[in-house]
Amino acid sequence: MILLTIWGDFIGWLERNQGACIYKKYFGIECPGCGMQTSFIELLKGNLKESIIAYPALFPMIFMFSYLIAHLIFKFEKGYLVLKISFIFTVVIIVFNFIFKLLYNGH
Repeated sequence: MILLTIWGDFIGWLERNQGACIYKKYFGIECPGCGMQTSFIELLKGNLKESIIAYPALFPMIFMFSYLIAHLIFKFEKGYLVLKISFIFTVVIIVFNFIFKLLYNGH
């Protein structure tokens, strides 16, 4: 029970202390990374659907960085290829999400 309280307090702290987007502040449009903090918080809460809606590239990004760490430790034979493909896949999602936000969020 205490762990749930600590976890809830941690998530609440993250929600209250999200960083502001300088790109959005100065240019008036969301940057390609906008939504990542919210998506991560929703993921920590267990809200997978809301997490994906907030920032679709979070899951591929988590996979990519997790695989990178595993590859650095275990030296997978084709690890570089998996990393290259996952990087391209993640960047494509980020770019499409950014374009979608520009087109459909009224900016």
